[in-house]
Amino acid sequence: MLRLLAAVSLALLSWPLPALAQGEPPPSKCVAIANALPSATYASFSPSATETPILAQTFVEGDVTITYAGHSTYVIETPAGVRIATDFSGVYGYEPLPRVATMNKAHRTHYSDHPDPGIEYVLRGWNPEGGPAQHAVVIDDVYIRNVTTDIRDWGGGLERDGNSIFIFEVAGLCIGHLGHLHTKLSDAQFGQIGRLDILMVPIDGGMTQSISSMTEITTRLYSSMILPMHRHSTPIGQFTGMMGEGFAVEFRPSRSLKVSLKTLPARPTIVVLDGV
Repeated sequence: MLRLLAAVSLALLSWPLPALAQGEPPPSKCVAIANALPSATYASFSPSATETPILAQTFVEGDVTITYAGHSTYVIETPAGVRIATDFSGVYGYEPLPRVATMNKAHRTHYSDHPDPGIEYVLRGWNPEGGPAQHAVVIDDVYIRNVTTDIRDWGGGLERDGNSIFIFEVAGLCIGHLGHLHTKLSDAQFGQIGRLDILMVPIDGGMTQSISSMTEITTRLYSSMILPMHRHSTPIGQFTGMMGEGFAVEFRPSRSLKVSLKTLPARPTIVVLDGV
């Protein structure tokens, strides 16, 4: 099944993109693949001179490098050289400075009020003005979008749309970072996420959600590669054990790995990088 999805993904990379209205975000090939749309007809986009063009990312073949920086910060480096730091607080992943920083606000360890002005794109997973944050940003060879979720507030209630699951579509891969996920995902949210080849999942055991709840979400997303994060004191074996025999486990001595659509593991694999 995973090899089939990879083949479909490669085929979709050659598709031209749908015509877009001004201000409309680029389409997500990850969602298109997840929804199984072999009959979709995509037309080229030719904006008029008076419109601001919204173009999908240029496909650059090659490896994506993923490095565990610490806590919930993974650094993603695209084949074109775009450097992205997830759940960026300024403590991890700041050297060299990322071009893109995504943030979530559940705790101060997942965002910064004063990010370095040298960071070109600061994408907050919440909307300071209220309502859901909405990101659909194309930066060279990567398309970054988000799916909002609710978070627990300090009074014990729920704050609507306070967290974002960020999704990075690059080199044919769909990479998802769950952020500081406090709630189970609805069918609609799973649909918005689409297929994820690589999933970054918090396994703290309670500050986000219980291990059993996170294993349910991870199992349903059924990504080729699962990268744990935000572990704290939870034994890694508690998470890998609950995921069951359907998922392989690899412990790697390095903080970094290189991956492409062609080199994804054939069997869903939990990869534990050094430092996790």
